[in-house]
Amino acid sequence: KKIVFKTKISTVRRQHNALGLKGCVMKMLQEKGLDYRVVICGASIVTSMVKGGCAVTGLYHTPPRMRGIVTAQFFETFESGELLITSGRRSLQHFNEKHGVTTMELNDANLQTLTEYLQKTLNPDPLVRRPAEKFLESVEGNQNYPLLLLTALEKSQDEVIRVCSAVTFKNYIKRNWRIVEDEPNKISDADRSAIKANIVNLMLTSPEQIQKQLSDAISIIGREDFPQKWPDLLTEMVTRFQSGDFHIINGVLRTAHSLFKRYRHEFKSNELWLEIKLVLDTFAQPLTELFKATIDLCQTHATDVNALKVLFSSLTLISKLFYSLNFQDLPEFFEDNMETWMTNFHNLLTLDNKLLQTDDEEEAGLLELLKSQICDNVALYAQKYDEEFQPYLPRFVTAIWNLLVTTGQEVKYDLLVSNAIQFLASVCERPHYKHLFEDQNTLTSICEKVIVPNMEFRSADEEAFEDNSEEYIIRDLEGSDIDTRRRAACDLVRGLCRFFEGPVTAIFSGYVNSMLTEYAKNPAVNWKHKDAAIYLVTSLASKAQTQKHGITQANELVNLSEFFVNHILTDLRSPNVNEFPVLKADAIKYVMTFRSQLPKEQVLETVPLLVAHLRAESTVQHTYAAHALERLFTMRGANNSTLLSAAEISPFTDQLLSNLFNALAIPGSTENEYIMKAIMRSFSLLQETIVPYVPTLIGQLTQKLLLVSKNPSKPHFNHYLFESLCLSIRITCKANPASVGSFEEALFPVFTEILQNDVQEFVPYVFQVMSLLLEIHTNTIPSSYMALFPHLLQPVLWERTGNIPPLVRLLQAYLEKGGATIATSAADKIPGLLGVFQKLIASKANDHQGFYLLNSIVEHMPVDSITQYRKQIFILLFQRLQSSKTTKFIKSFLVFINLYSVKYGAIALQEIFDDIQPKMFGMVLEKIVIPEVQKVSGQVEKKICAVGITKILTECPAMMDTEYTKLWPLVLQALIGLFELPEDDSIPDDEHFIDIEDTPGYQTAFSQLAFAGKKEHDPIGDAVSNPKILLAQSLHKLSTACPGRVPSMLSTSLNAEALQFLQGYLQAASVQLV
Repeated sequence: KKIVFKTKISTVRRQHNALGLKGCVMKMLQEKGLDYRVVICGASIVTSMVKGGCAVTGLYHTPPRMRGIVTAQFFETFESGELLITSGRRSLQHFNEKHGVTTMELNDANLQTLTEYLQKTLNPDPLVRRPAEKFLESVEGNQNYPLLLLTALEKSQDEVIRVCSAVTFKNYIKRNWRIVEDEPNKISDADRSAIKANIVNLMLTSPEQIQKQLSDAISIIGREDFPQKWPDLLTEMVTRFQSGDFHIINGVLRTAHSLFKRYRHEFKSNELWLEIKLVLDTFAQPLTELFKATIDLCQTHATDVNALKVLFSSLTLISKLFYSLNFQDLPEFFEDNMETWMTNFHNLLTLDNKLLQTDDEEEAGLLELLKSQICDNVALYAQKYDEEFQPYLPRFVTAIWNLLVTTGQEVKYDLLVSNAIQFLASVCERPHYKHLFEDQNTLTSICEKVIVPNMEFRSADEEAFEDNSEEYIIRDLEGSDIDTRRRAACDLVRGLCRFFEGPVTAIFSGYVNSMLTEYAKNPAVNWKHKDAAIYLVTSLASKAQTQKHGITQANELVNLSEFFVNHILTDLRSPNVNEFPVLKADAIKYVMTFRSQLPKEQVLETVPLLVAHLRAESTVQHTYAAHALERLFTMRGANNSTLLSAAEISPFTDQLLSNLFNALAIPGSTENEYIMKAIMRSFSLLQETIVPYVPTLIGQLTQKLLLVSKNPSKPHFNHYLFESLCLSIRITCKANPASVGSFEEALFPVFTEILQNDVQEFVPYVFQVMSLLLEIHTNTIPSSYMALFPHLLQPVLWERTGNIPPLVRLLQAYLEKGGATIATSAADKIPGLLGVFQKLIASKANDHQGFYLLNSIVEHMPVDSITQYRKQIFILLFQRLQSSKTTKFIKSFLVFINLYSVKYGAIALQEIFDDIQPKMFGMVLEKIVIPEVQKVSGQVEKKICAVGITKILTECPAMMDTEYTKLWPLVLQALIGLFELPEDDSIPDDEHFIDIEDTPGYQTAFSQLAFAGKKEHDPIGDAVSNPKILLAQSLHKLSTACPGRVPSMLSTSLNAEALQFLQGYLQAASVQLV
């Protein structure tokens, strides 16, 4: 809703000669269709407060010789706005300072300044780098900032600055492009339009390094704006295919790939189908033509290695685009052109161009990357469109089989081999391809020539195990080894077992036995044979698996327990934990994988052995040991209790805790998230057993916290560290609440440093731990907390969405423990507290947090301390109801007004409503309480509403003696509905809230600490145990006060079913109405 206009005042004056300056401006606003009130301030500034709300986002200095160009950009926001008319620099600066509006002009001086700061952000010295980063962060809200970055990128002579500008620009777009509801638009519309008008051309004419950054930026913008707000993006890109310049063409293809790859994981929806249809209509034909033309060019330039490199890069990108555009469904266009694509894919798959082969054993070459992608493409068709793809399948099975048996063991072929095996795995799982694999010789050949060779532990794997342990663990433990040969071979075994479990198990049993025999001959030399045997058994036995339980369904033809006793325990029991680390890691992983299949005695037997392996020098080995212990400690037995009890583990406590904390000192594991998670889980399982150890451990945890707060780089490690702190506090203070002081003594110095240095990642955690500590205190707030209270209300803290939930909870703890203290010693801070509430209530994402705070204020603050603010609170709530009524807001609003009724009485509630506007109380009952109370969810929330409405019905004279009386039976019926009807959880279609976690931008998302969790609080407590009985007793009391009236209102206005429920309440309470 933006209106942009420029005009010279002299022009308007000529047209409306007699009007004068003020009249001219009013006339202009009138012509633009704006309702207005204009105030003249001084000779050259006009400030207009425009009804409906608008604000200036762009201001331009105009030379004195021009009589004054009026430039304003109006958009809907808040409640006031400005229109500036100026012909002098000073008046413009004055206006900017007064109203906080800034524009960075596109001039050489600003460009020079920006370049200097970009240079400083590359400085290794944090004292130089951080202030520069802070400066850029502080000016990125200014208009023209992104355009200055693009100008630096385009015009700078320094290649480093150009790349730095491109990266900074991409990150700026990533943080700010998305427009979030209830939050200010961080990039002006003028800048958005200028960026979209220039970025594609700039990207295509930039060197490849910069091109990649800008391509990413285009895809981020495209995610938000394409196609609705950027309809010409695709046509602009497609026309560049005609350029014949493959630097430009590859830029287009790279951008299209980053734009369309999200189709691979988006949920199906009409919007998605429409977008893909639009893309196919514009893009599919030109892409097919480009594919054919590029293949022709490959033949033309068959001997020119440099040309081939560029062309094969294009073919790989085209193949990736094919995958994205075909992922959701088989498009009609590609079905009609399947012959073209598949014939060429098959030719490329069987192509062997010596010029494109590389000597590098590690890095995949262009040929391997292209063939890998083609394997992916045909696997997609074999899985999803098997009927249409059937005529082409046999030739691809043959081609890929030949590829597998002729490709070497070098690392550069890993992606190609794993994708090729995955293709076979996806084919052999389909019932109507079963016949291709039925022959015993075929199965033996696959096992011998494809599976076994690709399960071997290569020297490259050994290097990764020893020298790149973090990468090895991520691949092996977390399943990101999707592209490894071993994982693909494992998937192929599973696929073959689906129809041929018996024959495949028999073939592999022979291999496993021969491998173990080879190992036994000379373990020191042949240990890799045992490694392959364990992996083969694992892949053979695993049918179904979950992260939580490990293998949940096993191949019954494999005796897991027997293999464990004969081949796994021997490695675990070995006295030298540092001998054969790969086999030790295999043994630990076997326990972890089959933990749900092994008997409990065997699982328990491994615990002290795993504790011993925490001392291993190998990072992989002690990490696996920590991870295995953590997984075993979470296993569930009967009655949902842990399978291993604290009593069973407590004999190992000393060694367990000592080895875990010592492992954190081993180089390479100082911030090992698996070890920290195992510490957290050990605390959780052992509970009060750890109390004697806590004084020592809390010192070590605090030291670790101080260390990592200098440069937080491992989010999971940090999270489990804070969880472990919370567990220490909970467990110790449960046994001895007075010990909370010693925790504060240990933690507050570190917390102070974190808050003073504004370590953004840790601030939300600190607030959660402080809430936990404060909640343990009895009903007073220590002075150390009160000193911090004013700082918690500073607006800057509330700008970060990640801070909001923990800060609200901390303020609730302050109110709960010291509402009276705040009212007496910090009364001047109450407006600040209410200011926080006002900010939160204005946001759809955070309004519920505003209500949490408000409910705590009502519950815990002394009545007279907030009397003067009550009316304003309600006015703010009504304004929000008027401007943006959502289901979430209404539910919170209902809980609040009923809590108010419980706390201050129904009369006070009725009076404050009617004081704001006559008959308002009736309107709220009729329009909100009666129709919406059914939507309230949560036991405590429902109880508050039930008690509050009961008070309105039975303790508010206006409900019996005024025009509100007609609403009385309807309110009662709504209350009985709240008791008896299922919750109304419907939400209107137009309400789509953004999740706090999804807000974009340079902000730490909020991560809830599980062990800092807050017990659900019931403000009514034991005063009312059963709201139905309370209703019956209150109605009895009311009917005694006005005999005859209540039964007559019930009999004439309440429906039969509700009346029947009510009779049940009266009987249960042993009362009757008179």
